[in-house]
Amino acid sequence: MLWLGLAASASADPELQQETREAQRSQAELQASIDAADDEARAMLEELRELERAERRLARENAELAPRLERQAAMLDRREAALDTLAETREALPVLQERLIERLEQWVDDDMPFLREERQARVASLRSQADELTSAERWERIVAAWRTELDYGREVDAWRGYLGEGDSRREVDYLRLGRVGFYYLTPDGRAGRVWQADTGSWAPLDEAQRRDVRNGLRIARDRRAPELLELPISQPLERTEEGGA
Repeated sequence: MLWLGLAASASADPELQQETREAQRSQAELQASIDAADDEARAMLEELRELERAERRLARENAELAPRLERQAAMLDRREAALDTLAETREALPVLQERLIERLEQWVDDDMPFLREERQARVASLRSQADELTSAERWERIVAAWRTELDYGREVDAWRGYLGEGDSRREVDYLRLGRVGFYYLTPDGRAGRVWQADTGSWAPLDEAQRRDVRNGLRIARDRRAPELLELPISQPLERTEEGGA
């Protein structure tokens, strides 16, 4: 009855009613502020978490990029060093090219006399065309000439050519076994010789050796299956190995 009386009294008092409404409004505003603060705190917390995730990603990316950057830096250092020596290299390149040509020319002169004119012409062309070629083109020609000479040491070859000069000039069949052996037979097979590097001359072959040369000619021309040939060599094996056989 007392409460009912107070309630009735409050509802009857306009000022009390106004104070009650203001209190309720303040309480609602306070709750709204608390809710807003909670929302802001959650947003800040999510932003902080995103920043932490971004930091971890950057750390992983940096760890992955570091070796690559180190390699790129080393490559740049090498390029800078190469550029620093480029002028010196360009000045020294013609001298080096000429030395290689001289060594190749000497090699052809000292080697077994197979295809000598063709090989000497190849070396001579390296000099005769020097003014027509760029440095890179001339270098490519020199390397190709050296590669051709080196390949001779790994090939078995047979061809028909000429031996001698003037009235003694005659047609023969040549057989070359790398740089180990160089032989010829007359077309009728009755005469044959082996080149001897030590003496710089041809030495005669006996009948059995001429038969092996004939077999070697057939093998080189793909007319016979490969087989073991018992033939004298043209020069010491030590010298042959040095020549790239």
